[in-house]
Amino acid sequence: MSTRSSLVKFLVFVAATLLATGTLAATIANIQFGDKATYTAVFDDVTGLANGQEVRIAGVRVGEVTGIKVARDRVHADVQFKVLKTSVLTQGTTATIKYRNLVGERYIALTQEVGAATPLRDGATIGLAHTRSALDLTVLFNGFKPLFAALSPKDVNELSGNIISVLQGEGGNINSLLAKTASLTSTLADRDEVIGRTISNLNTVLGTVDEHDAALKQLIDQLQRFVSGLAADRETIGASLTNINSLTAQTADLLQVTRPSIKTDISNLRQLGASLNKPSNTATFEKFLSTSPGKISTITRTATYGSWFNFYLCDFSGTIKLPAGPPVKLGKPGGLSAARCS
Repeated sequence: MSTRSSLVKFLVFVAATLLATGTLAATIANIQFGDKATYTAVFDDVTGLANGQEVRIAGVRVGEVTGIKVARDRVHADVQFKVLKTSVLTQGTTATIKYRNLVGERYIALTQEVGAATPLRDGATIGLAHTRSALDLTVLFNGFKPLFAALSPKDVNELSGNIISVLQGEGGNINSLLAKTASLTSTLADRDEVIGRTISNLNTVLGTVDEHDAALKQLIDQLQRFVSGLAADRETIGASLTNINSLTAQTADLLQVTRPSIKTDISNLRQLGASLNKPSNTATFEKFLSTSPGKISTITRTATYGSWFNFYLCDFSGTIKLPAGPPVKLGKPGGLSAARCS
């Protein structure tokens, strides 16, 4: 029973999650559900309009643009769009291309003429006589560039939205627009001390840089020579990187092969150290260390001619027994008298 209850709760949770995710995706993508009718509007200028942009009635999104092409007269543009069939268009419908935001996006605003009750059929065309061109706000917004540069993105969006709404007749008035602009400029004026301090600090920094212009120039020249040197040696550097990679791989292989032997050597070294540390071996080891320099020096002299040892016979004696006759003695009694034998 507990397992069945948990399964039901899990299925309800999954269904609710999928529904919420689908609703969120539809909201973000502006997906509208329902049957739509297709219409065509003729415009003189469709600059900034693109497929997928909105179609609105009274500020409410009711459809989207589906196609833009040059009209048959090669002078106008035919804009095809779809609108929900619940929004009935009539013979008195007018279409206007308006600004949506400051980045240049547009949308089509549909306006119903009061008293026009004859509905348009699906696929009808809204003629050029019933269209209006959008207000060009480019020159106006260029004048606001200094103000926009000092405002936060939120304030810019709010101010630009008010400007567009007022000038396109969608709401608000000039007084509210001026009040908002005055409020924003007052905020900037309240920060004049911070702006002045920033400019002063910038002047200090630029003055310090100007005082050390020779050192800065020398630094830039040295950096340029350094970069030029690296560029000239790029082939050598590239080959070195390749060789380093090969060396690393070979070292890894060597360590992998010798790791067991190294482990055994370390273990034996511990035993050797313990053996040398015994009192009975300490005196012998100390004597070996004290006599080693002389022995090493002597042995080194015998190997100075190459990878072999040179020996000089200073004393040799012996007796050879012959099958018949007395034994034969070899060698010189007392050895040779050469200087190297002294």
